[in-house]
Amino acid sequence: MTIIEVKQLTKVFGHDAGRAIPLLEQGMSKEKIAQELKLTVGVNKAEFSIEEGEIFVIMGLSGSGKSTLVRLLNRLIEPTGGQVLFKGKDVVKMNPEELRQFRRKNIGMVFQKFALFPHRTVLENAEYGLEVQGVDKKKRTERAMEALHLVGLKGWENHRPDQLSGGMQQRVGLARGLANDPDILLMDEAFSALDPLIRKDMQQELLELQSRVKKTIVFITHDLDEALRIGDRIALMKDGVIVQIGTPEEILIQPANKYVERFVEDVDLSKVLTAAHVMRQPETVRPERGPRVALQLMRDSGIFSLYVVDKANKLLGVITAEDAAQALKDNKSILEVTRREIPRVYPETLLNDFFELISETHLPVAVVDEADKLKGIVIKGAVLSALAGNAVPEGEGS
Repeated sequence: MTIIEVKQLTKVFGHDAGRAIPLLEQGMSKEKIAQELKLTVGVNKAEFSIEEGEIFVIMGLSGSGKSTLVRLLNRLIEPTGGQVLFKGKDVVKMNPEELRQFRRKNIGMVFQKFALFPHRTVLENAEYGLEVQGVDKKKRTERAMEALHLVGLKGWENHRPDQLSGGMQQRVGLARGLANDPDILLMDEAFSALDPLIRKDMQQELLELQSRVKKTIVFITHDLDEALRIGDRIALMKDGVIVQIGTPEEILIQPANKYVERFVEDVDLSKVLTAAHVMRQPETVRPERGPRVALQLMRDSGIFSLYVVDKANKLLGVITAEDAAQALKDNKSILEVTRREIPRVYPETLLNDFFELISETHLPVAVVDEADKLKGIVIKGAVLSALAGNAVPEGEGS
């Protein structure tokens, strides 16, 4: 379900900024508008939608317009043109009272600089948004405590910010945003002030938190690795324009233009692509079909092994052509010769995490879910092709 829809959203800074709108529609560049009108284009006709429960990353280099764009969503910066539709209602047209309620109840924000009150305790900081809303003390304390527990700060509620590490202070800011229970959480460079190791830990904690609370998150970053690590989809910006929107895999494998190609050229694909990206459809057989049928299926498909599954598609093992031939000769069933110990990974396993596994086995690696149901297989050639920047061939993907 779409929760935010942005249409032709534009921000131009300067006196009588609306003069630039028709010129942008005619295709005039940001540079020419700056020269001729002395106006600065911050965001140029942005269009995108955000689905409920996804992490939508807006990224770009310094000056690309990403922080301006996120502040247009809650009108901390007033748009020059365009629409921001929240569940169908245009935020741009909200009156002051409607906008105030929207910011208090529907949209929260986590800042880069933590923005904590030094004289307040962790708990008092976490419940501040609820205090502004006029929520009674007991209820706001309960909700703030729940949020602190979610971000791993239970037991720290009576400490002050200067007694916490940078990562812990950012967790307080995140708890404050969650305590309001907003529909959308805006995170503007939320982790960029943290040390690299703490930053990576916070990225992982955000993903784990998201798996529990299922919030809609708009995350701003200039760090491509961060965007690829946490984003369900990424909007890449340059000079106020969104140049590509896609999943991390789409951005890496199908860059929209030369700028995106240069942006992603140094990314280690093995640390981004997963087993799900390179797996192909497996050839399977059920035990009751018998070794003669297994051999015939292998001959017809030109392969030397089949994955043995039950009626619920749960993986039982693998049978090779040699195994099937021997079973036929010895009058044995498929299950009697099925090899039970086979390499397997989950769909979300990064390629980098099973290089050794796939290099040490002569069989494809099975991709299974948590119930051990077979989802696909990974062959060495597919991994090499993906790392070379090629998509999985038609019919071989998930």
